[in-house]
Amino acid sequence: MTRPDYRVLLDEEVWAYMDRSDEFYPPDATGLTIEQQRAVYDDMCAAFHQPHPDGVVTSDVQFGGVPCRLYENGAMAATVVYYHGGGFVVGGLESHDDICAEICATTGYRVVSVDYGLAPEVVFPGCFNDAWTAFGAIAAAFPGRIVLAGDSAGGNLAAAVAHYARGRIDGRITGQVLIYPGLGGDRGQGSYVTHATAPQLTVADMEFYQQVRSGGTPPERDPRYAPLHDTDFSGLPPTAILTVECDPLSSDGEAYRDAIQAAGGQAVWIETKGLVHGCLRARTMSRRAAAFFDTVTSAIKDMGAGDQATKAAT
Repeated sequence: MTRPDYRVLLDEEVWAYMDRSDEFYPPDATGLTIEQQRAVYDDMCAAFHQPHPDGVVTSDVQFGGVPCRLYENGAMAATVVYYHGGGFVVGGLESHDDICAEICATTGYRVVSVDYGLAPEVVFPGCFNDAWTAFGAIAAAFPGRIVLAGDSAGGNLAAAVAHYARGRIDGRITGQVLIYPGLGGDRGQGSYVTHATAPQLTVADMEFYQQVRSGGTPPERDPRYAPLHDTDFSGLPPTAILTVECDPLSSDGEAYRDAIQAAGGQAVWIETKGLVHGCLRARTMSRRAAAFFDTVTSAIKDMGAGDQATKAAT
């Protein structure tokens, strides 16, 4: 199979972003210790961090005993529960701080960023348990509509919470917005094959993080671990899955959309060409990434307003 030519698929702005990112996060970073990986990831995120928009007020609080960061900006019509990316191994409240602040300012919604436990100190199902416990406490603390959102590993957790919430917390979740999520798709086809060695995330990287997350034995057919492994996709909230072309996880968006639609639900899958995994950080360097982030915030705003999932595609 002919491998993609990323020099053609990705423009100069995206390459400049990746070059800047690679100054902190080398291609062989999975060979570093976990502590070293966290340090270089935190340094990279700090280098791209943007000031908070005017009017956004933050406070560090706990929900259900799970550390969280609360973002507020005046009257809040809905609450966004956000789970950060980082392969379940790196990241935290600081890594996605400016992203959550900008979501708050752009949508006018309250945002709660959840600092779930990371592997290897906390292996599955610990991260899911934290995500679910925090969600329940947030739902109890704030009345009204809730949007679940997250990127990469956080997209996995957002979807896992949406699946688990059925029959437990009904009617509150008006939508989920999943940003290049890893949902447990078939690694023998689609983007897993075409973009197996994509810049910023490879299938080998994913396998490493899976082993760390699971403690060495990934569970089978457990939707808390891999939402695409569920046998029932009915009753889920309206869903927008936003993926990027040059990413082995892209096909998960298509598969998840198809599964929800086949079960009679509402879902859209939007793939943006010419971008790589992790490109939320590129929004100040790349016009494509900025437009992608606009799509993210628009989808969250639509979901929080109780609009149909299909509006996210317009």
